[in-house]
Amino acid sequence: MNMLSPVATPVVALDVGGTKIEAGVIAPSGDILARQRCETRPHAPDLFGDVVALVREVSHDFDVAAIGVGCGGPMRLHGERVSPLNIPTWRDFPLRHELHGAFGVPVFVDNDAKALALAEGVCGAARGLSDYLSMVVSTGVGGGIVLDGRLLDGRDGNAGHIGHVNVLPDGHPCECGSRGCLEAETSGTAIRRMTGDAPKMASEEIRRRTGTLVGRAVASVAALLDLDRCFVAGSVALGFGDIFFASANEAAADYARIEHARGLRVEPSGLGADGPLVGAAAVAWRGLSS
Repeated sequence: MNMLSPVATPVVALDVGGTKIEAGVIAPSGDILARQRCETRPHAPDLFGDVVALVREVSHDFDVAAIGVGCGGPMRLHGERVSPLNIPTWRDFPLRHELHGAFGVPVFVDNDAKALALAEGVCGAARGLSDYLSMVVSTGVGGGIVLDGRLLDGRDGNAGHIGHVNVLPDGHPCECGSRGCLEAETSGTAIRRMTGDAPKMASEEIRRRTGTLVGRAVASVAALLDLDRCFVAGSVALGFGDIFFASANEAAADYARIEHARGLRVEPSGLGADGPLVGAAAVAWRGLSS
């Protein structure tokens, strides 16, 4: 996927996660000109005030064309209302409208994992590919799907939310209200709940289990959508490293048996730490170009 900035001025990129909120100013070339972050206060009634202060701090020396946001879901189309599962204080929160009111520039909002999928095609491991799944296994689990060179949106903008594919019918309760969702079994939040410790302390058994369940979910998506590549980012997946990816690929080979899904590969993201910000900028570029 080739997505270059349609404007000659920078954009603000805002990544709203369950653990941290990061803002940056991104040049049309994709270079990060400035960045700041703060801790997410998921239960704070004035969380939006933190966001406004962060964006003002990072952008005060720049003339920016727009704000692009990657935010946890679910959400309504174009981020008119967001309800990140890991931020209980935001339920049907009008994020796009509030940001536009605060800064007066065009604002474009999308799911953070979909933003990451855009970035993967711009400057990550998916450059030159027209069909792939991009996902993140971190505090939560999400994904974005690119088919025929186009990021899928779905009815309300939530297409690709692989975190709520069921992998264990009688598994752990999920924040969405179901049981056994991939997010409820493999996210950092889920691992901490299951083990009583931080994911970085997880045993080899937990690391293998996490990879296996991710591979199982990816195999289902590959069979459904005729994909053979999946790129995974996030602190849990990348932190678990080779054990995670070996287990994910073993499970993918076991479960993706229909002919068009054979050869499915689950690989690390090529984005590094800048992926979420570049993805949020790509959300702005996509919005400005359309």
